[in-house]
Amino acid sequence: MDSSLSPFEAAQQAVLARSCEMPEGSETVNGYDFNLGINYEKLLASYRYCGFQATNLGLAIDEVNKMLDKRREPLSDEMIEKIALDLAPSTTTNCTIFLGFTSNLISSGLRETLRFLVEHNLVDAVVTTAGGVEEDFIKCLAPTYIGDFSLKGSELRGKGINRIGNLLVPNDNYCKFEDWLVPILDCLLKEQKESGVALTPRRLIHRLGREINDKSSVYYWCYKNNIPVFCPGITDGSLGDMLYFIHIRIQV
Repeated sequence: MDSSLSPFEAAQQAVLARSCEMPEGSETVNGYDFNLGINYEKLLASYRYCGFQATNLGLAIDEVNKMLDKRREPLSDEMIEKIALDLAPSTTTNCTIFLGFTSNLISSGLRETLRFLVEHNLVDAVVTTAGGVEEDFIKCLAPTYIGDFSLKGSELRGKGINRIGNLLVPNDNYCKFEDWLVPILDCLLKEQKESGVALTPRRLIHRLGREINDKSSVYYWCYKNNIPVFCPGITDGSLGDMLYFIHIRIQV
């Protein structure tokens, strides 16, 4: 700062410093104008120009649209030849999309969104946690309820209720899951012994999707559309407890 300036001039220069030119093509902030009516496609597109976290959501929407556009492109002659030669047997589009999520999304109402994606073959593979698998099947057997974040876990525990954020899951739901699952696991154990082929998490989830036979299930549609589900930590949950109990039972 120029030392010859008076305090007032120095303050004025600091506050009213001239701006440099913005780079060419810089995007301006604009929100959606609801006077134009509700157009969901334009509303979602406007998020990119709203600022703050809406911009990040808008950029994510752009990436998803790029993936979907790529899937719609016809396969190249080279890729068709590879498929014919069985060098890329699982490739049917130009963009392989993996869908990853944790169990809380399945516990919430976003489960229906995830189901829509696999029901309509908009993804090629699913990667999730043990809870992300079992909570889907549990919701086919009994409902999850809306609660409150402030409810005390110790008090709920005494009532046989589990809290997932502001969601409530009665213990009875897990009992119903056990009643449904254990006979299937016994059958799978028998089949594994007879065939000598180890049951992988992917094959287990595929089979459970078939057995649940419920169109509200994410994994029913993964089974129907032959979408592979990868769950490296399949034993990290209620399902793992039941596998352990069966392991102990057959050793006794």
